[in-house]
Amino acid sequence: MKIFYVTLNTIDEARCIARAALEQRIAVCCNWFPITCAYRWGEEIKEEPEVVLLIKTQDGRRASIEAIVGGVVDYVNCVVELAPSSVNAAFLDWLDRDAPAG
Repeated sequence: MKIFYVTLNTIDEARCIARAALEQRIAVCCNWFPITCAYRWGEEIKEEPEVVLLIKTQDGRRASIEAIVGGVVDYVNCVVELAPSSVNAAFLDWLDRDAPAG
């Protein structure tokens, strides 16, 4: 199992990416929530609203996730692939059933 941590500008972008991943059976579940992002831009420290999208999926789906994200956003964002060390069996069963490995 993998979880992708994706930063976006809007909830609409998160919803669009999540729906595409779910419709294509690339993901079994997605969550999104608003955050505040602090970052360095040149000599300035900036703070801006941002949205985090979590995509729960199988191993080997990075290219598919990046293609979906790239089809929605036209700016540089963060797409991080995380590998949980432990996941409950019932969730893994659901993942295998509804978003089977490739």
